[in-house]
Amino acid sequence: VEGPKGYLAVYVGDKMRRFMIPVSYLNQPSFQELLSQAEEEFGYDHQTSGLTIPCKEEEFLNVTSHLNEL
Repeated sequence: VEGPKGYLAVYVGDKMRRFMIPVSYLNQPSFQELLSQAEEEFGYDHQTSGLTIPCKEEEFLNVTSHLNEL
């Protein structure tokens, strides 16, 4: 399922909850740290149609809420 233009689907946490994030987040150091965790755990061979981020949902929401304030 495609999201709005300029957004990317990410799947977060144990329940693989889907979030749509602006692609601009990919340039932010705090979000890149989450991507590094995903790379370490999963590599780049993802089985879902979006990025899988293995952190807890609360950590993801904390990072993205700070990015929303920028």
